[in-house]
Amino acid sequence: EVVVAGGMESMTNAPHLLPGSRAGYAYGPVTLLDHTAHDGLTDAFDHEAMGTSTERYTAEKYPLTREQQDSVAAASHQRAAQAWADGTFTAEVVPLTVTTRKGQTVVDTDEGIRPDTTVDTLAKLRPAFTKEGSITAGNASPISDGAAAVVLTTRQVATERGWTVLATVRAAGQVAGPDTSLHAQPARAIEAALKRQGWDAHDLDLVEINEAFGAVVAQSTAELGVDPAKVNPHGGGIAIGHPIGTSGARLVVHAAHQLHADGVQRAAVALCGGGGQGEALLLEA
Repeated sequence: EVVVAGGMESMTNAPHLLPGSRAGYAYGPVTLLDHTAHDGLTDAFDHEAMGTSTERYTAEKYPLTREQQDSVAAASHQRAAQAWADGTFTAEVVPLTVTTRKGQTVVDTDEGIRPDTTVDTLAKLRPAFTKEGSITAGNASPISDGAAAVVLTTRQVATERGWTVLATVRAAGQVAGPDTSLHAQPARAIEAALKRQGWDAHDLDLVEINEAFGAVVAQSTAELGVDPAKVNPHGGGIAIGHPIGTSGARLVVHAAHQLHADGVQRAAVALCGGGGQGEALLLEA
């Protein structure tokens, strides 16, 4: 009757791996594997780094400009900073007390947000994956740590136990292929969910698309045809962070809390996944 779902990721603590070390080495150099890069940020099908792949598809299939991607990133930081200042995130964040030799520190705020980020400051950064590329450390999500969880149950059980109902789960959408690009998969997953639910994209008051790369948000927003002001209005993964095992639940948590804000009745959350996947969920107040 009650399901708890969520995830966590501590990307900064991911180890380096030494494949073959258990059996031992006879001769020659040995190569370490970065666990974050190898297991989390490399496509398992074509063995290409997702940043490199996204750069390639941006050049070949989705002709997005550097400025379009930087605009997504600048908005992410500015919106997230404003949302924290307004107390938008307060209800959904659980403060943690960390004890070290120097004492105790309360962690209760995302540390990656840079309020002074603009398209002009981002334009000064070098491409991260190819010499003439458009993806930089500024318009892609950073290495982050985090956790998120949701409780799913029936309205009857929630009422019996005195739990506050934040949102009602509607249709879900899943897509994949035909290639390994990420750009449009959130939009296509949302479209699949909308079709199943009988809604239209213009029925949505809020759209949360995970900001793995600015290119993904720019392309998916365009394909959905929704007002960009409705997409990630409080920032996203570029500013807040994208701990890869966390982001799906975090998007749902944030959207569920926002369904109680003025004028927000229907929301869609979506993210892309390695191998050219897309996942989406519709929520209603």
